[in-house]
Amino acid sequence: MVGTVTQVALLLSLLGSLPDATDAGVLPPLRVQQRVTPAQARLGEPFVVEIVVTHEKSQRYELPPPGDLGAFDYVSQDRQRVDGDEASITTFKVTLQGFELGKQRTPTLELELADPAGTVKMPVSGTEVEILSTLPPDAKDQGADFYDVRKPEELPVRTWRLIWALLIGLAVALASYALFRWLNRPRPVVTAPAKPREPAHVRARTALDALAAQNLPAQGRVKEFYFRLSEIIRSYLGEVYAFDALESTTPELLEALRARHTPGLPMEALKDFAYQSDFVRYAKQEPGPDECKGALELGYRIVHSTVAALAAPRPAGGDGAS
Repeated sequence: MVGTVTQVALLLSLLGSLPDATDAGVLPPLRVQQRVTPAQARLGEPFVVEIVVTHEKSQRYELPPPGDLGAFDYVSQDRQRVDGDEASITTFKVTLQGFELGKQRTPTLELELADPAGTVKMPVSGTEVEILSTLPPDAKDQGADFYDVRKPEELPVRTWRLIWALLIGLAVALASYALFRWLNRPRPVVTAPAKPREPAHVRARTALDALAAQNLPAQGRVKEFYFRLSEIIRSYLGEVYAFDALESTTPELLEALRARHTPGLPMEALKDFAYQSDFVRYAKQEPGPDECKGALELGYRIVHSTVAALAAPRPAGGDGAS
């Protein structure tokens, strides 16, 4: 794990790379940590650069595939995000290969930060890794060093019996392997047919009924109530209109809906709810019982009005969002 001094230096370098974004209102990350596993890797063998970014929950971090990395090759990456009560943690595990011996500094990786105030690039400087030779330390002493290519030489063959014996042995081995694979082939598993999944509007109403039955606002759990309600509405909209609504920020959600045909969807009411939900979840606003009841009723209204509109015949030439 990177030490405290390294973490501070890395965060200061990131802050210095975002002057325009900071002036525009884009918040820098709360904390950035980086490490290499393993710290020593052999020539051409993969190793992992792990970047852990702690940031505001309204932000989203991505790592576009990098271009030319010099002495390193990009292999793959894995991205994971965990949302906590106060902040989110996005972890990137980037697999690289090194092709120059000695202590090297991994290449600078450029993250993409999507914030409600805009989208900016955030370079993350590299960290140290040592690339080792694939040969053992005593390779030269043992005569196992590299050799020049020798010209072809003729090999006299006194009889064909040895070649025939080798071919027959190879054929027997291949047949034995094929028989082994056939005997150990996966058998088809007969399973009962899966129960058909209920339509999205039915599942959404069931979830809204369960949330209403819990009566969380009366228990002083208003923040949890808005979390659950926002998740139900976003999940329903994302499934009906085919986009990732759960991972979208509020501006991204509204922009995606405006770009689609959404008859019956009360956009203005949804817009007010989405921003109010952000204030409740992140700014600790405390709506009253009437506001909570109105928000729940909006959830039912969204499901009912969109189902009714989608079931109605679509007029010719009308493909705009409501």
